[in-house]
Amino acid sequence: MHDIRTIRAAPEEFDRALARRGLAAKAASLIALDTQRRAAQSALQDCQTRRNELARTIGQQKRAGTDTSVLEAEASELRADMDALEAAAAGAEGDLRRDLEMIPNTLDASVPDGADESANLALKHWGTKRDFDFAAKQHFELGEALGLMDFEGAARLAGSRFTVLRGPLARLERALGQFMLDLHTAEHGYREMSVPSLVNDATAYGTGQLPKFAEDLFRTTDGRWLIPTAEVPLTNLVAGEILPESALPLRMAALTDCFRSEAGAAGRDTRGMLRQHQFRKVELVSIAHPDQSDAEHERMTRAAETVLERLRLPYRRIVLCAGDTGFSAAKTFDLEVWLPGQQAWREISSCSNTRAFQARRMNARFRAANDPKSVAPVHTLNGSGVAVGRALIAVMENYQQADGTIVVPDPLAPYMGGLRLIAPEP
Repeated sequence: MHDIRTIRAAPEEFDRALARRGLAAKAASLIALDTQRRAAQSALQDCQTRRNELARTIGQQKRAGTDTSVLEAEASELRADMDALEAAAAGAEGDLRRDLEMIPNTLDASVPDGADESANLALKHWGTKRDFDFAAKQHFELGEALGLMDFEGAARLAGSRFTVLRGPLARLERALGQFMLDLHTAEHGYREMSVPSLVNDATAYGTGQLPKFAEDLFRTTDGRWLIPTAEVPLTNLVAGEILPESALPLRMAALTDCFRSEAGAAGRDTRGMLRQHQFRKVELVSIAHPDQSDAEHERMTRAAETVLERLRLPYRRIVLCAGDTGFSAAKTFDLEVWLPGQQAWREISSCSNTRAFQARRMNARFRAANDPKSVAPVHTLNGSGVAVGRALIAVMENYQQADGTIVVPDPLAPYMGGLRLIAPEP
């Protein structure tokens, strides 16, 4: 959510920021609504002041036995005027809020220009692509041949874009999630959390999923929303709070199921488990001081990179361009892992700094240590640390053997009960 005061102070700058996202100028219309709202509120205050004066005068004159009918008629007219002004102020405020809540965050100056993902920039590469002496298979070919990945059974249970994992492959997925949580809590200072998978409207609104992206979510019959990521409940834990400056940064991590309708993804990644309605992800969330959020963004991204480095999965870091950066983000780094079966880089983590955008929506603030009267929005950050299902895909494809078996990476061995090779079950 944008601060209308900032827009009033620099309307041309605001419109230039919108233009970077390919959006039309909005400052003039927003300021016009704000002017209407403020004018109605000011007139309302004047009416209230006059009405209070009339009430005192009428009281005094009645005690003196003086006729007050003229004054009472004026007071009655003022009440009608006040009702109209209250309605006008509320209407302008509602229109202003509805417009503001549909406008994406202002991009950081370092975000490259560009209309779509073709303009994203690769900032670094890590690792060496494995040189296979056989034709590398895709994950679904491996999983089905092993008898451990069942798409037909999942379709009978729930429809398309679901997967059933069996035996050691199910355990490998569990091992990946546990490994990531242990790494982030023990080495990166994140606090493990367990959060609801269902949230209310206010919570989905706070992180920017509502109202703009309702079609991307699943909704229950009682009006709750299935979370698309643990970012939603984790970040909203500070909604409405005023945190002491000394409490920042707050770092939280959670492993949850995530649910996405994949609206608009028809025909994309229909084979396998790259794009699912339900998947697991380790989410990292930081609540940071505004002066530290850029450094926290780099720190969070490095935490996600460490997962891939420990698993020895080649990856690259991408900075998203203006046209590909998400609604709530000011700047986003994506990590893309190499999938030899696809011969392609695929996203496995997305780490974003939303600055004060989400904090203003959820009224999350901090109090300055050196000035108790100074209260300002916190900055919120979120990142995948990383997507468990896509990590499973990456391990399967990068650690596959010529006979279709899969070697268990060394960091996962303690979570696999000694199993070092995934092969068909007897």
